[in-house]
Amino acid sequence: MASRKTRVVLAADHKTTSEISYALSQAGQSICMLKTHVDGVVDFEYTSWMDEIVRPAREMGILIFEDRKFADIGHVSKIQMLGHQRIAVWADIVTAHRISGPDIIDGIHAAWGEVGRKGSILVLAQMSSSENFLDARYTKKTVASCGNMPGVCGFIGNGSDPMSISSLRDAVGPEKLILTPGINFDSSQSVMGQRYGHPTEAIRSGADAVIVGSGIIRSDSVSNTAAQYANATMDEV
Repeated sequence: MASRKTRVVLAADHKTTSEISYALSQAGQSICMLKTHVDGVVDFEYTSWMDEIVRPAREMGILIFEDRKFADIGHVSKIQMLGHQRIAVWADIVTAHRISGPDIIDGIHAAWGEVGRKGSILVLAQMSSSENFLDARYTKKTVASCGNMPGVCGFIGNGSDPMSISSLRDAVGPEKLILTPGINFDSSQSVMGQRYGHPTEAIRSGADAVIVGSGIIRSDSVSNTAAQYANATMDEV
């Protein structure tokens, strides 16, 4: 992140490969990771995905973060990683819930091992959506159970609430990353239960990187807006 002078993860929440490709081409210089929801891509085709998304991202030095939120047993999670979309082949980072047990971590890494790759997992410790069930007790248990796992690089926090981020950083310590969704310069843009916080406040409160979707991809200039978010995150470094 420091080498790219940005702590912005672009949430490319688009429905087509071409839309994601365009967002990547415009914002690429201002982001450190590209976050995808591949099961929402209506025209997904493996070869096109590799050519239009994965190859350009790798050429730019951008990690690909598939926000799959795996939540099943380890064996099923492995199957999902190796399924039609072949997530294990191209994703550098994936998200997972801890609720199904620690074997989910082993299952995901087994899939990467089967295709000769290494990756890492971000575990959901908090969420930014309203009325979610990931309360303080759940967060504490999740961090305690996953904090020392070598296959876990960090946790997902609640970017809409600086106090939540700060408490999560206290629990996590300095060894693991905290990435926070729910980030937007304009908090009034929230829809369908999403809540937003400011990127600078999130970094100041302890986040290592902020996840920004609509604030960038729905803006009039994806490239200029992505640069503004990048600058806001690096002001605190």
